[in-house]
Amino acid sequence: MSQSGASRLAGSPPLPGGSLLALLAPESSPSPPSGTPSPGPPPALLEGDWEGREELRLRELEEARARAAQMEKTMRWWSDCTANWREKWSKVRAERNRAREEVRQLRHRLEALTKELASLRRDRDRDRDRPDERPPPPRPQPSPGNPPATDGAEADAGPEHEPVRDVGAEVPQKGKELELMENILTSKQDESWEQRGPRASFSRQERSRLLWEDVSVMEEDATKVTALKLRLDESQKVLLKEREDKLALSKNIEKLEGELSQWKIKYEELNKNKQEVMKQLNILKEIHQDELGRISEDLEDELGARSSMDKKLAELRAEMERLQAENAAEWGRRERLETEKLNLERENKKLRAQIEDLEEVLARKRRQTASALDTDLKTIQAELFEKNKELADLKHIHTKLKKQYQEKMAELAHANRRVEQHEAEVKKLRLRVEELKKELAQAEDELDEAHNQTRKLQRSLDEQTEQSESFQVQLEHLQSRLRRQQSTPLFGKMRSTRFGPDDAGDGTSDPDEDEDLQIQVP
Repeated sequence: MSQSGASRLAGSPPLPGGSLLALLAPESSPSPPSGTPSPGPPPALLEGDWEGREELRLRELEEARARAAQMEKTMRWWSDCTANWREKWSKVRAERNRAREEVRQLRHRLEALTKELASLRRDRDRDRDRPDERPPPPRPQPSPGNPPATDGAEADAGPEHEPVRDVGAEVPQKGKELELMENILTSKQDESWEQRGPRASFSRQERSRLLWEDVSVMEEDATKVTALKLRLDESQKVLLKEREDKLALSKNIEKLEGELSQWKIKYEELNKNKQEVMKQLNILKEIHQDELGRISEDLEDELGARSSMDKKLAELRAEMERLQAENAAEWGRRERLETEKLNLERENKKLRAQIEDLEEVLARKRRQTASALDTDLKTIQAELFEKNKELADLKHIHTKLKKQYQEKMAELAHANRRVEQHEAEVKKLRLRVEELKKELAQAEDELDEAHNQTRKLQRSLDEQTEQSESFQVQLEHLQSRLRRQQSTPLFGKMRSTRFGPDDAGDGTSDPDEDEDLQIQVP
């Protein structure tokens, strides 16, 4: 398209000087009429053709600029999208890291609480074991109601290694521990009442001392039981609270895992979209580069056309300087004509007086010729109406021709675009032909290699046939010698009968023939 436009501009006929000079020259300086007519087509058509081509070039340049701006907008939009995606992903990553940090802190807190709970349980068990470690007062062996206390202590000490998730199992143990403490107190009271029988023989002071000891022991046991109950209630509250916290944490972790899976799915989708977008972006970059190359070619063609136009403008400037010199001469003539004009005005005054006299005469004559002029006026009006009608028809024809001209110009632009498309297709076909030529050269090379291999095989086959023929000749020769050997015994018998037994030892066979026979007849 660009090369064809440049060739058209170069091959177009030069513009006539009269068209541009008529535009550049002032209206007050009429140029003298030249005797020789200007060669070439009329200037209006050439100016319209050149202006139309220039408009087409400008329109194509504007379209190319619009495409480049659109490409820049798309590139900017894609960059904004990638920036937004990166910001979202950084936010998601920060939230994920924050959630992991919270989970890590909660785990540390849970471990610390489990350690505190284990230490509290150890303290509780240690407090329970302390009354047993003290030297008991002189009393008989404990009743069978005491072993459940140790069982209860073991039951309380057992869940130290259980996870915090079994907090609900600790709640029913409160009633069991209370029952155990009541059993211990009742067993101690029974022991005290049972021990009164053997102590009846003691004195009053000893009985009062034993009674006070029992009361003090019971009070200490009651205070310990209340303290243990309080600590048990506190530990149960702590356990319930920790269980609630752990349930909330597990729910939060599940929620975060679900959100993390959703974000992973979104991340995979965004990766796929990013890959598709990068592919489209590469395609758009290639298209943009192709368009930029085409635009650069068009601009080079435009620069060539402009250089030719600059040359023409230089010629026109020289011609304009020449016309300015002529214009100065015309101004001198004009001054002379003005002096002549003054003289003519004086004469005009005289002539006006004469005209007034003649007008009076004409007024008289007009009255006489008014009737004749009316008829002439009607005929002239009829002719004027016909001329106006013809002028309207010509205007209508002119509009039709103008529309046809515009349609032809649009068809020409469409044809130019099709020519560009055909040129691109021709380039593609040329590249395809070159590729096919390369493939044909490769195929010919492979065919030559195959021919060389067949020739080698043919040579080896010829050698094998020659060897087989030589072997066949040897075989025939050996067969003939074998036949001769088979015929020699008969000849020996006949000779022995003729010549006697003395000559029998001379009938020895040739060693070469024996070797041949051994080869042929194994």
